[in-house]
Amino acid sequence: MKKKIKALLLLGLVFLGGCGQASAPSVSSAGTDSQSIDLFAMDTAMTLTAYGDHAGEALEAAKSEIERLDALFSISSESGDIYALNRDHSATLHEDTQALLKRALEVSDSTDGIFDCTIEPVMDAWGFTTQNYRVPSADELQQMLTHVDYKQVQQNGSDVSIPADVQVDLGGIAKGYTSDRIMQVLADDGVTSGIVSLGGNVQALGCKPDGSKWRVAVQDPNDEGENFAVVEIADEAVITSGGYQRYFEDNGRTYHHIIDPRTGTPADSGVISSTIISHDGTLADGLSTSLFIMGVDDALDYWRAHKEEFDAILMDKDGTVYVTEGIADRCSLLENREMQVVH
Repeated sequence: MKKKIKALLLLGLVFLGGCGQASAPSVSSAGTDSQSIDLFAMDTAMTLTAYGDHAGEALEAAKSEIERLDALFSISSESGDIYALNRDHSATLHEDTQALLKRALEVSDSTDGIFDCTIEPVMDAWGFTTQNYRVPSADELQQMLTHVDYKQVQQNGSDVSIPADVQVDLGGIAKGYTSDRIMQVLADDGVTSGIVSLGGNVQALGCKPDGSKWRVAVQDPNDEGENFAVVEIADEAVITSGGYQRYFEDNGRTYHHIIDPRTGTPADSGVISSTIISHDGTLADGLSTSLFIMGVDDALDYWRAHKEEFDAILMDKDGTVYVTEGIADRCSLLENREMQVVH
């Protein structure tokens, strides 16, 4: 899948990676012991960690919320809203699906269709939804692209309709929305410090129990075992897209899963890692892929027009790292890399 981030939860150095198998450290002082839950949902492994006296019940509530949202948003869940929409071409959505679809269409508008929740037929043609990987012909891709257009999704409150040849898939933004919801669930249950990794989408509630910021490391796209940056966060999400996590090879070429909806082919913009830092996890999820597809120049122009909403860390194919000014003083590059601060 997209994104592999490791959270460095210091008190002690602990990694919460995409595999979701690590647990957070416990702290000895009263009211700051941690509890963690591992689960598999939304086609990915997840780890949820919370601190304090209410951690246990809060995590159980968060787990239930993830499972509920997964059923609503999944394209394969027969009881879900998106399954019903794609089957019947119209549906009355539950409140969360309504809110998520609205946000997806807003991101699509904002990025001029670089983010497009109707890309599913093209993803399927490449085999990324079925794991039956193949390289579609140019003619086939052109035909598939006639079914890709977020503007064909008509939403009026909870009522939504699509043409018979259009399919909706909110997978490119659903985990960001879900981590936002988990933050609210934890807070409602009295938790003030926690962190979650949803398949590598990291989002933090508050600061660490000792009052310091969480430290999240971003994987080096050229070396699975290494990181190239560490960013300090509080009440923020850190979400990364890269072509190194989900791909296949055919006749000596590598094809990754981040599809440019303008061409129907894997994005080749020169960006090899795109990380978004934002208080809005839903936005961060949608934009991490979008900026990867845009390329450095267009991505940074987009940030300049929306700098109040998010910050970004981009690496290009030459290894140059671009860090937007809002996060530069909280971002450290590793291995003597040089930071290009973007204003």
